[in-house]
Amino acid sequence: MKRFFKPIEKEGSTAAKKPCLSPEKREGDGDGVEEEKNQKEPSKFVTWNANSFLLRVKNDWSQFSKFVSDFDPDVIAVQEVRMPAAGGKGKPKNPEELSDDTKVLREEKQILTRALSSPPFGNYRVWWSLADSKYAGTALLVKKCFKPKKVYFNLDKLASKHEPDGRVILAEFETFRLLNTYSPNNGWKEEENSFQRRRKWDKRIVEFLNKTSDKPLIWCGDLNVSHEEIDVSHPEFFATAKLNGYVPPNKEDCGQPGFTPSERRRFGETMKEGMLVDAYRYLHKEQDMESGFSWSGNPIGKYRGKRMRIDYFLVSEQLKDRIVSCKMHGRGIELEGFYGSDHCPVTLELSKPSSETEQNQVSN
Repeated sequence: MKRFFKPIEKEGSTAAKKPCLSPEKREGDGDGVEEEKNQKEPSKFVTWNANSFLLRVKNDWSQFSKFVSDFDPDVIAVQEVRMPAAGGKGKPKNPEELSDDTKVLREEKQILTRALSSPPFGNYRVWWSLADSKYAGTALLVKKCFKPKKVYFNLDKLASKHEPDGRVILAEFETFRLLNTYSPNNGWKEEENSFQRRRKWDKRIVEFLNKTSDKPLIWCGDLNVSHEEIDVSHPEFFATAKLNGYVPPNKEDCGQPGFTPSERRRFGETMKEGMLVDAYRYLHKEQDMESGFSWSGNPIGKYRGKRMRIDYFLVSEQLKDRIVSCKMHGRGIELEGFYGSDHCPVTLELSKPSSETEQNQVSN
């Protein structure tokens, strides 16, 4: 979902980082951190569509840094990085690296690198999955003491392949997998890069879930769909929304992208097929008009005050009893807690497995 914002002035300095309580040395990191036995798994997560990571660093970083320092997540999943992949002018693209092929891109890379080297972000390792241009892209920040067994950048779990537009990062830990996605927008019209693209994506997600059911999953990110009527602020508005008067031939494709009957139906089927639980709705059964939405429309124009919940934590049913909290941190139509984006951060906190036996059962 797209919109534009006025820059927010920085206030004060970033808070000091909190040390990771269970440090572990990463191969090749060279950070000299002593390895510990019995390494625990991540249990605190943040997902956020930054709507351009670079703009957030330039304009809103002190506020977001304070949020991260206060919550102290183990994992931060970011969508819409909007930085190009390295390579160009005859060189192969490297979606895992930020581009520095021009003076401007070198300066932008330095800005991002400095920001992610400063407290509290210096305590995290970063994985990138980037598009060829300043479009889409995802990032995953994991505390250095929580070492993923493997990290993939596609739904097929192929080491050398990146999902087009950098839409996927999949981290495999000992007892669960974490999937960070920037799901494609459905669009308004029946065309190749709109309805069909979204249908293909949903089909591939179901195939992925069926192939990876051997281990619990935490799926987070901007999933670009509002499942139920209580997940939008104005159901009738979104159900009848049109772009330039266009009405799709199939009634199931009518309405606001992200709230069409076909998307909502497929999303429900996907959750059922993958045996997934919506962590926020599991804890919050009623609509919350103040802080129950993760995306907010442009404060100027017909979308003022129109809000949707399209950013999620979906967890395997095996994990649902460990859900301690799942919150959206934006409030009201004035975008408090959005940190300059049109999406607010969403957090998930899981309890630790109650025993080693329970942990082994989850991993098996």
